[in-house]
Amino acid sequence: MPRDQSASSDLTPPARAKAAFQRRFDGAPRLFRAPGRINIIGEHVDYAGGLVLPAAIDRQVVVAARANGSLRLTVASGAMGAETAVDLGALAASGGWIDYIAGVAQVLGAAGVAVPGADIWIESDLAIGAGLSSSAALEVAVACALLALAGATADGAQIARWARDAENDFVGAPCGIMDQFAAANGVAGAALLLDCATLAAEPIPLPETARFLIVDTATSHAHAEGEYSRRREECEVAARLLGVDQLAAVTDLPVALERLPETLARRCRHVVTEIARVRAAVEALARADLAQLGSLLDQSHVSLRDDMQVSTDAVDRLVAIAQATPGVLGARMMGGGFGGSIIAIVDAALADAALAGVRDRFAAVIGKTPEAFLCRAVGGAGEIAA
Repeated sequence: MPRDQSASSDLTPPARAKAAFQRRFDGAPRLFRAPGRINIIGEHVDYAGGLVLPAAIDRQVVVAARANGSLRLTVASGAMGAETAVDLGALAASGGWIDYIAGVAQVLGAAGVAVPGADIWIESDLAIGAGLSSSAALEVAVACALLALAGATADGAQIARWARDAENDFVGAPCGIMDQFAAANGVAGAALLLDCATLAAEPIPLPETARFLIVDTATSHAHAEGEYSRRREECEVAARLLGVDQLAAVTDLPVALERLPETLARRCRHVVTEIARVRAAVEALARADLAQLGSLLDQSHVSLRDDMQVSTDAVDRLVAIAQATPGVLGARMMGGGFGGSIIAIVDAALADAALAGVRDRFAAVIGKTPEAFLCRAVGGAGEIAA
C-alpha cells in the first residue's frame, strides 16, 4: 500500500491514526498507545538479570483497531507505507515488520486469549532503529489493542512478558524485558528502577532541574543480526563458567575476572560495574546531584565502549561532542549499540542551547542535521480517547 500523502504531518500520531483508519476501513476505531523509552543507565544488563533505570517518554506508537468479524488481521502502517494481512490460524514469521504484530497475536493466543480478527492502522513518531524501542512500543500497543478487542485484561508486567516473548520467539531478536516493561509500566515524571530478574519496579522521581537530550547518530542498528546476540551469548557462557544463573548474581568481581578468559571477563566486568552504577544513579537522583549522575553516564559509556565493545566511531564522536557542550553534565550511548542514539543529561536552564549546540556540531561532522530532542517521562501504555 503506498504511503497516504493526504495525512497531515502536523497531526499528532493519535489523530493521524484515527483519520487514516477511517479512510481505509470506513469506520471508527479504538485507539491504543505505547511510549518509547530512554534508558538513563543500565545498558546490556537486563538479559543478565541486572538493574536498569528506564523511563517512558513522550514519543509513541499508536494503534487504531476494530474487530472485523474474520479470522484475519489486516494491518496498515503509515510509518512503513505498507499494508498486509495475516491469517490467525496460520501465523508464521516472514522476516518483515508484520512479524511484530503477528508474534503478539500468536503469544496471546497461546496464553488462552481469544484473539479476534481485526483491522489495524499504526502511526508513530518514534524513529525506527534509533535506540528508543520502537519495536517494543509497537508490540505493547498491539497487545493492549488485541486484549481489549478480545474483552480480556492483563497487568503491565504480563503485557511486557508477552511482548518480550513475541520478539524473542517469533521475531527472533534476543532482547531482554526492559524495553517492553518501560513501555507498559512507565510513570509520569519518573524513571523506573527495574530488577530484570524479578520484575520488581520502583518509580524514581526525576528532578525538575534535569532534562534528557536524545541525539540520533543516523546509523541504524540491527539487533537480530550478529553482534548483539553474541554479547548476550557471551554473558550466558560467562555465567555458566562462574556457576551462577546470571552475571548479575556475581558478588566477588576480582575473583570472577581471574576465572574467565579475557573477552568474557570484559563482559562480566561491564555487567557488574554497570549494575553498581545504576544503584549510584538512584542515589544521585535522590539528592538531585546531576553532576554525579552525569559522571556515571560518562563512566557507563567507557564501559560499553571498552568492555562490552558495542559502540561505534560515530557514537563515540557524538558522545564526545555532547560531553564538551556547555550545559551537558554527562553522556553515553544508549540502547543495544552498533548505532542508534546517545543520551545526555543537561541542566534544564541550558537545555535548549545544549540541544542546538550538540546538533549543530554533529551536523558539521556528518554533513546533515541529526534528529535531536529533549524528552520528558510519561505514563505507560493503554487505551486513549478516540
